[in-house]
Amino acid sequence: MKTKELYDQYMITGMVAGFEPIEVDSASAATMTGLDGKTYIDCYAGISVTNAGHNHPKIIAAAKAQMEKLVHCCTYVYYSPRAGELAKVLADITPGKLQKTFFGNGGAEAIEGALRLARQFTGKTEFIANMQSFHGRSNMTLSITGNRARKKNGGPFASGIAFTPAPYSYRCPFGSKTDEECAARTAEYLRDTIRYATSGDVAAYIAEPLMGEGGIISPHESYYKLVKKILEEEGILFIADEVQSGFGRTGKMFAIEHFGVEPEIMTMAKGIADGFPLSAFTVRADIADAFKPGDHLSTFGGNPISCAAAIANIDVLQNEGLVKNSEVRGNQIMTRLKKFMEKSSIVGEVRGRGLMIGIELVKDKKSKTPAVDAAKNVRKACRENGVLIGVGGSFANVLRIQPPLCITETQAAEVCDKLEKAITEAEKAV
Repeated sequence: MKTKELYDQYMITGMVAGFEPIEVDSASAATMTGLDGKTYIDCYAGISVTNAGHNHPKIIAAAKAQMEKLVHCCTYVYYSPRAGELAKVLADITPGKLQKTFFGNGGAEAIEGALRLARQFTGKTEFIANMQSFHGRSNMTLSITGNRARKKNGGPFASGIAFTPAPYSYRCPFGSKTDEECAARTAEYLRDTIRYATSGDVAAYIAEPLMGEGGIISPHESYYKLVKKILEEEGILFIADEVQSGFGRTGKMFAIEHFGVEPEIMTMAKGIADGFPLSAFTVRADIADAFKPGDHLSTFGGNPISCAAAIANIDVLQNEGLVKNSEVRGNQIMTRLKKFMEKSSIVGEVRGRGLMIGIELVKDKKSKTPAVDAAKNVRKACRENGVLIGVGGSFANVLRIQPPLCITETQAAEVCDKLEKAITEAEKAV
């Protein structure tokens, strides 16, 4: 049977709007190859996962070497050397006083654990999250997700959660004219959210430093300094959700580093192990001590193979210049596309940092009406011309450019060529 037939008959896929018509056979660096032999420049990286590139030989070798020694022992029943080593690496590369790590398997698991620990440390029960945010698909992570489309049919949701406006300057809820003004207005509104939308029992505020599913929303550099000041005044922890924006994706190891603040808790997944399933949350040592025996566990969390891959992955990111390449190639793509935006009638905004780039398509620049069909058409045209991109945003009108960080200058230029051609064609139908 063909793969599509196997999917149709034996896999639960009703929640997927539509698959890309590609049967993936292999991948290497920033490209994927289908069973038909066609090769694509991958600008989605498995939803921002293969940051070091597909099948990096050093990472594969590390995983193979560990596989031959030990596959599973349960990292929270026995001492697993790779888990301990990775925890130290994370303490070394995360900002500030973050020191102790708990390992899970996926982003939602990391965030669930972080929320529980925040409650236990503070003795408080409530949370605040941003509107348009996305934090996962478990019940609790959907409860703190502000993206309405992702929450559909998912309730009833957990109580004790309030939402505050996101620093989305292109569609600023306060009508601000500049990124800085929107950042100031949305940050200040957090005070009102605390005052009027909670009972004053808030354990933590959680935010993606750069919002992924919400449409690659990149706040002004002042935003989190303003937010952190308010949180400290109110005795509220800051959880930085780096599941999508971490591990070099934005031109720094972690996106929160662009903003000059230190979270009390950081959650990670996706790019942590270059495709091997793993997640983590890292916290200050005093916060970590709030967990007592029986409070939390994960059977597969901190799997030795995934931890070995993650150690090698971080080494590759740091020592092969991929974090810097993310910054350089991101600047190359954004500079090119911002120039193209000036003459395009449907490119409303190009935004992002590093290789986490969003292109918001609109029917016209005055009304900013989301051009949903145009986004679909551009994605299709790019795929047919050998470039794989994503589509996201609260209105599904934002093109997402998130390739492996090893993408070359030549590949980045080709991506821009094909994007511009596809967008120009899509304009004709708007």
